[in-house]
Amino acid sequence: MSFLRFAVRRLAEMAATLLGASFLVFGATYLAPGDPADFLLSGRSASPRALAAVRAQYHLDDPFFVRYLDWLGDVLRGDFGRSITYRTDVSRLLADRLPTTLLLVAAALAVVAVIGLGLGWIAAVRGGGIDSAVLVGTALAVGTPSFVAAVVLQGLFAVKLGWFPTSGAGDGFADRLWHLTLPAVALALYLIGMLARVTRSTMLDVLHSEHVTVARSRGVPERDVIRRHVFRNSLGTVLTTGGLIVSTLLICTILVETAFSIGGVGQLLELSTTTKDFPTVQAVSLIVVALFMAVNLIVDLLLPLVDPRIALGTRSTQV
Repeated sequence: MSFLRFAVRRLAEMAATLLGASFLVFGATYLAPGDPADFLLSGRSASPRALAAVRAQYHLDDPFFVRYLDWLGDVLRGDFGRSITYRTDVSRLLADRLPTTLLLVAAALAVVAVIGLGLGWIAAVRGGGIDSAVLVGTALAVGTPSFVAAVVLQGLFAVKLGWFPTSGAGDGFADRLWHLTLPAVALALYLIGMLARVTRSTMLDVLHSEHVTVARSRGVPERDVIRRHVFRNSLGTVLTTGGLIVSTLLICTILVETAFSIGGVGQLLELSTTTKDFPTVQAVSLIVVALFMAVNLIVDLLLPLVDPRIALGTRSTQV
């Protein structure tokens, strides 16, 4: 299958999946108990006429499929509706908060890639006591949930030592990175352990393969053997794991952003769910689903490039 044909097919599948996900996202919010009109009135009693006016303003009395088709048409035009909680356009809320979340995810991903790949590489190549130490350390990391890491890091490095800000996202790029350092580490800790273990396991399998033995017998320097024959042939599995890591980061941002009061999309989703802000919940959920599918698409397109043995449309199954 040609690369262009595969990309077009995957984009079509992505569009169809996103359409189905939009229906589920829209329908799931209306299965939740309670009436959003009650929140709009802030718990105050209102006359039937006033209540009817509120419900008409937000189209709460329209049939379900009418509301869905109207909402889908607006979404395709870039209009996600008006937030019930914040009394402003959801698109504006997303434009204000999405960059912070994406920067947090990017910073955490950089930490995971550098430390996770480094630890896995060292453990596989050095072995012995270093390998055992990495296994113990990564076991502790994998066993530490993101919200626990957030509380511990915040209490130690922000509150007690005062090295980092306790909350907020900062102003300007440099200050924002400084504010997001602890949240990024808290978000990355669990995934560092997972990536290090996957990298170590994959590289150990490749180290004992026949082509590595042949390369060594021909006098290829050990550094080149590790870099060109071991690590490069492990990239398929590592890249597949990377797709899972990015998806996990997008989910865990909800907990970390709430703990550090960052004010990103994750915290917005948590607050909107609590207040039954349907338009905001639907928009954020749909964007998260779209990001998931975009990550999977990128992984599928990159796999044949990093490992020519993998055909288009397949995933590495090596563990």
